[in-house]
Amino acid sequence: MAGCVLNPLNLARLGTVILVSGFLKPRMLLSIHRWIMEAATKLGIDFAAQMLLSCNKYVPICAETEFHVSNSDDNEREAGNRFMPKFDGAGLLTAVVQDASSQQVLMVGFMDEEALAKTRETGLAHFHSRSRGVLWCKGETSGNVLRVVSIKVDCDQDALVLACEAAGPTCHTGVTSCFYRELVEGELSRL
Repeated sequence: MAGCVLNPLNLARLGTVILVSGFLKPRMLLSIHRWIMEAATKLGIDFAAQMLLSCNKYVPICAETEFHVSNSDDNEREAGNRFMPKFDGAGLLTAVVQDASSQQVLMVGFMDEEALAKTRETGLAHFHSRSRGVLWCKGETSGNVLRVVSIKVDCDQDALVLACEAAGPTCHTGVTSCFYRELVEGELSRL
């Protein structure tokens, strides 16, 4: 904590120093970090500090870090220009994929910070597999990738709509959309 001055605005930052001896996975550390940051936001503290994950330890970069009191991150999130994705308790947000031309909904997936960053970096839709717990690029094995044309963000930034150009069928069943059935009078009917 060398270089950090303790005052009322950054006392909460002490909670962001998590020293671990290898018993927590990096994903768990990210979840703990998000939880601490959300708690700090609710207290009206806007952290300018960044966290560095190194040698399985979180270390705050705090020398000469500026802090300021935020009126409300919710106001900034809903009305401002800054992209501030709001991940849920599992570190995910919902991503609805639709065809860029027809607007047809193709699939729904979930993104964590890594998937969102990789999507923005490559222009290809990446998601977090909840069942496997890993990052995956849609179409990485089939070749039916989704090229992202635009990303729309909802009002509280916890859901995205990705307008994409699909290189082939989006659904693993081989149909264009994962939404190929309709619920009619309690029964599923193929569209």
